Amino acid sequence: MSDRAYLSLDKLTLGYGKTLAVRDLDLDIRKGELLALLGPSGCGKTTTMRAIAGLMRPVSGHIRLDGADITRLAANRRQVGLMFQSYALFPHLTVFENVAFGLRLKGMAGAALDDRVARGLASVGLSDFSSRKVPELSGGQQQRVALARSMVMEPKVLLLDEPLSNLDARLRLDMRTELQRVQKQTGVTMIFVTHDQVEALALADRIVVMKNGAIEQIGTPEEIYNRPVSRFVADFVGFETVFALNAGRLVTSTGEMPFPDAPADAAGLAWRPKGVELGTGPMRGIVKGVSFAGGTREYVLETPLGPVKAEADASLTAHALGDEIAFDLPISAAAPLQRFA
Repeated sequence: MSDRAYLSLDKLTLGYGKTLAVRDLDLDIRKGELLALLGPSGCGKTTTMRAIAGLMRPVSGHIRLDGADITRLAANRRQVGLMFQSYALFPHLTVFENVAFGLRLKGMAGAALDDRVARGLASVGLSDFSSRKVPELSGGQQQRVALARSMVMEPKVLLLDEPLSNLDARLRLDMRTELQRVQKQTGVTMIFVTHDQVEALALADRIVVMKNGAIEQIGTPEEIYNRPVSRFVADFVGFETVFALNAGRLVTSTGEMPFPDAPADAAGLAWRPKGVELGTGPMRGIVKGVSFAGGTREYVLETPLGPVKAEADASLTAHALGDEIAFDLPISAAAPLQRFA
């Protein structure tokens, strides 16, 4: 474990029966960090979270927390909190009793219990809701109760499973801010699992992108967003026009095309739709799809290279289906990829 690591996963291998879901995973997480495990279904992110929580036994490897090996420690002795996607609240209990439930199991009672629950509810802005039943709360309020219930246990690490997936778009924005505020205010080390790249980019200090049970890339949101290392990561964070490179030539659906400005050591190049220049350039394409997206219009072009997705300001004259337009793929807007996989 490195000197800076608070939670360390060392050569962690996890499986279900004879099927391995995670292989030789190495990951160091700093104290007080807000980390996202990001990836599609089946990539191993939830399995990794379950192993940290003590809900499954590793095939091999070690999990260390705050200097102690917790690999074989029972879940209730790990000081690791877990906030489920479903919240798992008791509908027949009040907000106060839901938050107090775990504390009562640990034997806390009286003024100490009341004070701990009160502080937990205050931290998520629900001090005035302690006597309400769960069905009387909105989805966002229920999530805050679940968060308070986890936080009052004073975990060393708090794990969140798809924490915003059950909320509508507006509430997701509100709860992003709330989760960040609570995490920074308390300093708890927090790890959340998500398949939503926007959520990960907005919330996390660092993002771990996973693919097929392994780490594909680790970095800050800015690094992941602007400098993906592989086609997989580029696709996942919104680079929709991606080509392999072979000796400085773009590998297209119809063959290879010279691309003199390509970096010599890049395995591929990727462009976001906004990086594709429309109305100018040496290439031409036919508009096969167009959609209005508020401040922009998004286009799908059929080109000799293959499909190209582009974006233009909505204030500009719209191109219609079937129009032929010039376009360019400027190297200045491209992300060079280390791996094309």
